[in-house]
Amino acid sequence: MKKWLVCILAVMLSFSAQIPAVHASEVNVSVDGHEVQFPDEHPYVDQRSNLTMVPLAFVSGKLGATTKWNEKTKQITISLNRDIIILSMGQNHALVNGTRVDFEGAAVLKNGRTMVPLRFISEALHAIVEWKPTRNQVSIMTSVARVPKGTWIWDSHILKQNQDQWINFAKIKGVTSIYLQIDKDIDPAIYEDFIRKTKSEGMEVEALEGRPEWAIRSKQGDIQKFIAWVKAYNSSVGPEASFTGLHLDIEPYALREWTSDNKTILESWMDNLRLIEKETKGSGLKIAFDVPFWLHSIQVPGKDYSMSAWMLEKFDCLVIMNYRNQALGSDGIVENAQAMLREASTLKKKVIVAVETVKSKEGPQVSFYSMSSETMEKELQTTHNQLAHYASYAGFAIHDLKSWQQMK
Repeated sequence: MKKWLVCILAVMLSFSAQIPAVHASEVNVSVDGHEVQFPDEHPYVDQRSNLTMVPLAFVSGKLGATTKWNEKTKQITISLNRDIIILSMGQNHALVNGTRVDFEGAAVLKNGRTMVPLRFISEALHAIVEWKPTRNQVSIMTSVARVPKGTWIWDSHILKQNQDQWINFAKIKGVTSIYLQIDKDIDPAIYEDFIRKTKSEGMEVEALEGRPEWAIRSKQGDIQKFIAWVKAYNSSVGPEASFTGLHLDIEPYALREWTSDNKTILESWMDNLRLIEKETKGSGLKIAFDVPFWLHSIQVPGKDYSMSAWMLEKFDCLVIMNYRNQALGSDGIVENAQAMLREASTLKKKVIVAVETVKSKEGPQVSFYSMSSETMEKELQTTHNQLAHYASYAGFAIHDLKSWQQMK
């Protein structure tokens, strides 16, 4: 695999000098469809190598990598997930994951800023680079590996042992948020230990709970008890061991009343959502809900706007259970996500696109179960390329951690 990566990079780099030489002020850079503003040193095309050069700060600020400068060796180390690139100032080669790769140009100093070759760095970090001559723009589409990801833990008992195994897997997969179901029979000290460890690795933990019955008014007491438990827990520990939010999975459409008395169950669900809004106000907890990708087609009773828009107005984020295993085409992940992404962009809220890895009885198009991790990542990359320009797009969630870990 390492040899294959190096060969691919070498082929790509052999064509990387084809960007036309234009005046520095005319070179624009976009990442995931968003134009990048450079506050001090601007990108330019090196007249000798014909390569676009960018400040090293761009690599960490926009590509998400970590950069370190070694004054003694005059080397730059760039790392992202498991990829490590080592550049020496003035040299036209680099070490990519321990193997030498030659390229035209070199890292240089310009006006006190370290400038690095944009295409080489981007492609070494698995980003897709495209030159758009009509706009004098270098367009970069980042790797799905650096896109924020969430995942669910429904069985909290797995935390009683092998915590490090789960945390290490989540870290390798680029998980940034874990949705952890609360079992009140588990010693809170276990939650505290787990959250401290995950936060030290750059991951947040949200308290997960909910069931279809929570859409019924008579279950408001259960909702209040859950919220009160999370508040009490957070008050008993420091911020380094606190839940950052509530993650609610209610799904009232699983109730018989959803079809037999839809208006009544919708109104009851809305009352319970108002209760959640009231009970969490001023708590500092972010509130996210799992919702079906078709929720935008359900109207608020007596109104001309959707339930998804109504929920987005009240809460921080919706996680679309967009359970399909193909990115493109009719009823694909991209098509099913767009309506709510548009709503959320208008309302300046966030939407996470979730996919399934658990075995499903709903048809072969629903889950990535029995497929390889590589296949899923390919479809997620295609989805990311199509959805990244939405201001509301906040990455992916993979359901769930145990089944994800079992994929080939």
